Amino acid sequence: MAIPLWQRVIAALILGIIVGLLWGPGAESIKIVGDIFIAFIKMLVVPLIFFSLVAGVAAIGDLRKLGSVGGRAILIFVVTGQVAVWLGLGLGALFQPGLGLDTSAIEMGPVPEPTVVTWQDMLLGMVPQSPVQVMADVNVLPLIIFSLLIGIGILMAKDEGTPVQRIFDSGSIVMQKVTAVVMELTPFGVFALMAWVAGTVGVPALLALGKLVALNYAGCLLIIIVLYAGIVKFLAKLPVIPFFRGIVDAQAVAYSTASSNATLPVTMRCVERNLGVSRSVTSFTTSLGATINMDGTAMYLGLATLFGAQVFGVDLAMADYLTIAVLATLGSVGAAGIPGAGLIMMAAIFTAVSVPLETIAFVAGVDRIMDMMRTVTNVTGDAAVAVTVGSMTGELDREEMESADDV
Repeated sequence: MAIPLWQRVIAALILGIIVGLLWGPGAESIKIVGDIFIAFIKMLVVPLIFFSLVAGVAAIGDLRKLGSVGGRAILIFVVTGQVAVWLGLGLGALFQPGLGLDTSAIEMGPVPEPTVVTWQDMLLGMVPQSPVQVMADVNVLPLIIFSLLIGIGILMAKDEGTPVQRIFDSGSIVMQKVTAVVMELTPFGVFALMAWVAGTVGVPALLALGKLVALNYAGCLLIIIVLYAGIVKFLAKLPVIPFFRGIVDAQAVAYSTASSNATLPVTMRCVERNLGVSRSVTSFTTSLGATINMDGTAMYLGLATLFGAQVFGVDLAMADYLTIAVLATLGSVGAAGIPGAGLIMMAAIFTAVSVPLETIAFVAGVDRIMDMMRTVTNVTGDAAVAVTVGSMTGELDREEMESADDV
């Protein structure tokens, strides 16, 4: 029987730490394996975002048919995404997990100067003046704008846009498969990178990573227990305990697979059968959520960017914080429910705010452990929005939700 990827990653993580601590600075000789892994991740950034975002927007169908269900769902997803990313930035600024780490043993390029960007430059920079140049430069924000416009254009073209939509649907599936192939390299990359980190920087680096993992779990739990429970209680006006009882199966699958897409069938079953939401609202909101609701990922992207800035001494301006907030919310859509895709978005955001990409090498070893909890958060958010929209539109059976007869 094949060993699950997450088990192989954790085994590689432990072995890498042991080998690095025993080998010492000599462990840097195998860092090339980790560098190759990171290079493959960077390769995926542009095509994954482009195809996933265009396909996601086009999958909405007719813009006029979004109506109350789509409008409410998207609004809640956007608001919770912003709350999540600012929570991540807040946790990073408050607890400073990367501060004081000695990186002198790490060979890297010069630390970039703080970026000074006016709001006019920021707005102009969002316009993809040359889409090809934007892709070549991995300039993510204008790439996202261009992708959204293409998706909207497909919707406006209606039947004439269907052939193009099929191309992007196929492209999105292909990129998910390519990402899955690259993720199979994760154990090798994790082993080499953890051996390098443990061998060159030693125990202080491992403690900093442990702090990052703890903050990731704390942030996710805050989103679930405070934000989502508050939405269910006060916006949907529904009891919280039956809600969490009804989605425990989906949370368990999400934690083990680290994939919102893989968990989607279980999420839909829990929302419809256990929480009493109608089939139409369930299928629309959970499918949409698996694509665009990545609150756990958004929170972590904010946290990890500050971690990298602290480790390598990069001063971030307010414009950088705003860029992180926008990219982490919109960019988490590009993560598309795929295990490990958070690393890909991390590369895009780090590039945008001049945080050294060496940070990815630091966190790649423990990313899978954090990704599992982030996925639980994302799936819980999908269910919370589904019951809220169902309650608001009269598409929820309250008696079914409150019953303990769960499947």
